[in-house]
Amino acid sequence: MKYLIAFSLLYLGLFAPVQSQLSIMPNSLYDFTMETLDGQKQSLSVYKGKLILIVNTASRCGLTPQYEDLQALYEQYADQGLVILGFPANNFMNQEPGSNEDIAAFCQKNYGVSFPMFAKISVKGDDRHPLYGYLEAQTGEVPSWNFHKFLVHPNGEEIKSFAPRTRVTDADMQETIAAWLAAVEK
Repeated sequence: MKYLIAFSLLYLGLFAPVQSQLSIMPNSLYDFTMETLDGQKQSLSVYKGKLILIVNTASRCGLTPQYEDLQALYEQYADQGLVILGFPANNFMNQEPGSNEDIAAFCQKNYGVSFPMFAKISVKGDDRHPLYGYLEAQTGEVPSWNFHKFLVHPNGEEIKSFAPRTRVTDADMQETIAAWLAAVEK
């Protein structure tokens, strides 16, 4: 009997946290509510039916100039249903150390970023934001560096992952964007 009680307590201690984390994992990308750079709450459900490109960003990275291509892509396809969501993250060599206000000023001054930018989050590790846990669960991919990209089909069910060095101007990405834009709700 002592062993049964001990085993039960051990089981609850080890697996209860996992169970509770699994039960709170949203069923859809659209179930997440995120904080914007200016501190407002934003439900991702407002992007339902859109082609969504999720990018973890950083201001002090060799890949930071990708902001320019991201902004150009947004300007080219926003009226056709593409939205880019930027998520600053400081996970890789402290390359996004600034506050949300610093990040907003940097993006505006240097790249004229007008696509939605969200508050700084963690995209990997023990403190990873649940949004990135969801993206990993859907794709099997974890960002290996800044500017990892997740392209979400307008149906919200298909998600394609692109490595950090893949630019939005690369042929594979352009082909996927063109094909998936056809599914945007008009």
